[in-house]
Amino acid sequence: MCVCVCVRTRCVTCSLGPLSPAPAEESQASDLIIVFCDDHQETILDQGRCQGAPRRSLGGYSEDEDAWYPTRRWDRNVPLRNLPVSMQEKRDIRDRRNLQRRTIGCWESWRRSQRTVRRRMLEQMVQALSALQLWGRTLHSIEGRFGVSVKVYFVFLRYLVYLNLFNCLLTGALIQAPVFIFRNNIYSSKVLHVLQGFLERSPVFYGFYTRGSLDGKCLNTPILFLLGVFSVLIFSLVMLVRRTVNGYKHKWMLSGRYNFSMSFKVFCSWDFCIHEPKSAAFKQSNIRNDLKMDLEEERFELLKSQRTLKVRVKIYFLRILLNTVVVILLGAAFCLIYIGTKYSHHLLLQYLPPIIITLVNFMLPHIFRVIVKFEDYSFTSQVNITLVRCIFLKLACLALFLFFLYDTLQKSPQNNQSCWENQFGKEMYKLLVFDLLATFTDTFFIMLPKKLLSEMYPECFLLKVMGRQKFLIQLNVLDLVYTQTVTWVGLFYCPMLTQICVCKLFAIFYIKKFAVQRCCKPTQRMFRASTSSVLFHFVLLLGLLMAFVVLGINLNKLKPSPTCGPFLGSSTVFNVTTMCVDSLPVHVGDFIKFMSSEAFAVPLIVVEILFLTSSMSLRSANNKCIERLKDMLVTVGAPKSYFVLGVRSPLFLPFNRTDRSFDWQH
Repeated sequence: MCVCVCVRTRCVTCSLGPLSPAPAEESQASDLIIVFCDDHQETILDQGRCQGAPRRSLGGYSEDEDAWYPTRRWDRNVPLRNLPVSMQEKRDIRDRRNLQRRTIGCWESWRRSQRTVRRRMLEQMVQALSALQLWGRTLHSIEGRFGVSVKVYFVFLRYLVYLNLFNCLLTGALIQAPVFIFRNNIYSSKVLHVLQGFLERSPVFYGFYTRGSLDGKCLNTPILFLLGVFSVLIFSLVMLVRRTVNGYKHKWMLSGRYNFSMSFKVFCSWDFCIHEPKSAAFKQSNIRNDLKMDLEEERFELLKSQRTLKVRVKIYFLRILLNTVVVILLGAAFCLIYIGTKYSHHLLLQYLPPIIITLVNFMLPHIFRVIVKFEDYSFTSQVNITLVRCIFLKLACLALFLFFLYDTLQKSPQNNQSCWENQFGKEMYKLLVFDLLATFTDTFFIMLPKKLLSEMYPECFLLKVMGRQKFLIQLNVLDLVYTQTVTWVGLFYCPMLTQICVCKLFAIFYIKKFAVQRCCKPTQRMFRASTSSVLFHFVLLLGLLMAFVVLGINLNKLKPSPTCGPFLGSSTVFNVTTMCVDSLPVHVGDFIKFMSSEAFAVPLIVVEILFLTSSMSLRSANNKCIERLKDMLVTVGAPKSYFVLGVRSPLFLPFNRTDRSFDWQH
């Protein structure tokens, strides 16, 4: 799905033709093009010449080619099929380009032809890679039936699969491979029990990894172990920050600043290149869902504007009361986790903490979803508020469990003589396994029987009261965030947790696919997936920061176990890095110590402040340029409104000069 809006003299998508020749001073204006795509909404804001700056090429415009039209200059490198012009104009451009090829030399002609060949090969490679994308057809089918909001969940799941697959490569190359290659002896009988996760010497857990024969000063198992763990965390941090920033940029461009009329979406959203009936049905469903979201938002804004003071006071009082209920429920959940952790040292109750956490994470989000319906928010706001509450629930439960576990390990005298890292890794392993069992149970023992009963007894009063089943985006996304956070937290103590997480995500995908297509019906209320998608990645970023904090506290406060692990015999985990730096040449060692000292941190912070200041200044200049473009658009539209439409109003587009925004609905 691709919709374009071009603020210039011609509509790119509709090909409505030029409105009027642009004046000379308008040729210095910038072009604003907003592009919406399936998975990402790409926004291109090309600022033209400001104070003599040269214009950049955007969307096919170029100034290095002779004008073939009074107000148009197209880049010769843009293929003809990508130009938003009529067929006759494309023929004129083709003839003009052929004429230009005859007037240039052989070398220049060969260079241009090679550039075209390279560009087309790159486009074909990109198309081939996109065709090989995981679960592409399934996501397309889900989007056509349930809308882009449900598709966002599966796209988010696929992104986590890709992220964990790369993390598996890092841990496999830096942690597992050196141990298996240079280990003196491997207990194959214990390797067979990997899936059980209860043997302390299995490759799943920390205790399996020892120094072995790889025991150099800077090339040894402990350093590779640390390098593998921190490589996974840093790579995940970079990818999440990049994804979150890009998503926020798209959200900002798709906010109330640029809205499009209903007529534009009705008449300009169809893709006339579609020739398959199934694809046409999917496209029609996508447009229908988009219109549903617009109508839902318009309805809520209308009702919100009609509220009286008495109604607003009543709503605020009700929200305060319901938030108090939410806080009480969270406190009760935290008390249950504390009690379960306190008595978990007994043999029969060792699985009590993960069971309690799984039940709390399963039950309370449904209660939050019911509570938020009485707070009188828009549907998109309901989704986001429920998501925030569930975020706090799941991350806080996990943090409290880790705190109580850390306190238990620190106070227990028997853990000083045993491999406490294995105990920590086992708890993370149990959390992943029980969460997967909860997902499987909810789908095949709750949702599926309910769906079968509703089909067998459609007139049953109880089933009608329970309502039809819906795919709850916010709750399912929180399950993914919880899974990934547990994986990051337990990575140091359970190095194969990334491989286990990949297997779990694959299982979750097919379980949720079955739940969506077999047990759920399309919802009648849609919400904006762009805003929630940014929140999904921001929540995942919070989980990663939590993993950094937990790992930092454990490595600095707890002494490595004296009976197992690659850091056997070290007072702290970071002793191996100190020994490595001391063994390096003097100049190299001094440079590394300087990079990790305060003398380097202070200039780095100053440089970051200067960079942020320049970025904010550039943003301010860009906003001013946008405001100038808006004023110019109003000025250009005035004569069209008067002469073409015969309207007395001096404005072609309704424009509010107080907040400098367009009313695109007119």
